[in-house]
Amino acid sequence: MKGSVFLKDLKNKNALVTGATQGIGKAIVLNFANEGVNCAINYRSDDDKDQAIKLKKEMEKFNVTICIVKADITDKKQIDAMFETVEKELGTIDILVNSAGIAPFIPFFDVTEEVWDKTYDTNVRGTFFVSQRAAQKMVEQKEGKIINIASTASVVVTSPIIPHYISSKGAIHQLTKAMAIELGQHNVNVNAVGPSTVDTPFVGEYLSDENIYKQEVEANPMKRLGTAEQIGDAVLFLASSGAEQVNGHLLMVDGGLVAKAAQPQDHMDRQ
Repeated sequence: MKGSVFLKDLKNKNALVTGATQGIGKAIVLNFANEGVNCAINYRSDDDKDQAIKLKKEMEKFNVTICIVKADITDKKQIDAMFETVEKELGTIDILVNSAGIAPFIPFFDVTEEVWDKTYDTNVRGTFFVSQRAAQKMVEQKEGKIINIASTASVVVTSPIIPHYISSKGAIHQLTKAMAIELGQHNVNVNAVGPSTVDTPFVGEYLSDENIYKQEVEANPMKRLGTAEQIGDAVLFLASSGAEQVNGHLLMVDGGLVAKAAQPQDHMDRQ
């Protein structure tokens, strides 16, 4: 993908990536910077600030403008403040990637209102209001790309014990399509990428169980887990001119996992 003729148009564009300090978000901003895209690295709390600063320094070699911006996307006031900062430092956002998300591994009967609300506030509400804010300027300039990080859980039940997370990712799938219809008339593309299990800090504790790790690998038709870099490559394509007519699409980067009739049952034992 890198070096493709489609990517030439990305140079000097401005991108905001939420939840960008590690894992998939980090891979995405590194991909963008490598193609000449100016990047805003969003982080949620002071605990993530050192990672954001370190990532910014790592990206300076690409000779693009990089800014880091703290914002908890569950708070609309912080979302608005984030965009004010980013627009001041980079200019209008051309590409938005909603990468921030959480997946509390809590069994069905133990899910509290707090867990439910936090999951939906981050994964769905935050994605919606960040997109709404970005889309205002994209519509004005009659151009823009919004890319949501969805999941295999957006279309199949991969882990029965976390229905709060799975239903939130199902909502992201529908939200992607709804926004695509609303914004497509303004030349704004809205798409999503659906990873299967990717070995990142996001699921580090889960994959630390050797048996779980082996079962996840065995369940995948490719007999391997995906990588953050592979998800970043898919995002790069959807942000490029090669995807101008792709709208409302969920691009699965899952090794063929959702093509299977049966899903792994190992999750059922995690009580």
